[in-house]
Amino acid sequence: MDSHARALSYYDNGPAAPTIQAMVEAETRRLHMPEPKPSRAKKQIAKQKKVRTEEKQSPGISIFAILGTLFVAVLMVFVVLAQINYNETAAESVRLSLHINDLTEKYRALELSFESAVEIKEVERFARDELGMSRPDAGQLIIISSTPRDSAIIINSGDDRGIQGFGNFLKSLTEYFR
Repeated sequence: MDSHARALSYYDNGPAAPTIQAMVEAETRRLHMPEPKPSRAKKQIAKQKKVRTEEKQSPGISIFAILGTLFVAVLMVFVVLAQINYNETAAESVRLSLHINDLTEKYRALELSFESAVEIKEVERFARDELGMSRPDAGQLIIISSTPRDSAIIINSGDDRGIQGFGNFLKSLTEYFR
């Protein structure tokens, strides 16, 4: 007799046989019995649990999600405003460059017309004949005296820190976005 068969005969005929047999019979009865109907109170408790779980499962919106969305929206508005400001500045720069080119051309044209209108020999003749002027001799000394130019020294107090510095920063920031 092998060990498996010996174990079965021990449980079938041994001291534990009545206990095991009672357990098997109880499990068989439980499996074949219909499930008892729950009482009215148990049904209400089950309904309340179901309602509570449904309430908990409803999706909620986090305050952080709302704040994050608002922050991103504000940043997007600033980006759009900065892009608009950049485009306006670029257009103004192109317009001013064209204006500078036009003025440079006009300056060159006026310079050429001035040089062609005034002959140096004609000016010398007018100065000699009409005004009685003559060319200076080699021995003449021409002294030009001038007074020293006025000057001013601006001393920076170094108070660009603190509230005044922050005010200057805000002022430059508003000038940037203007």
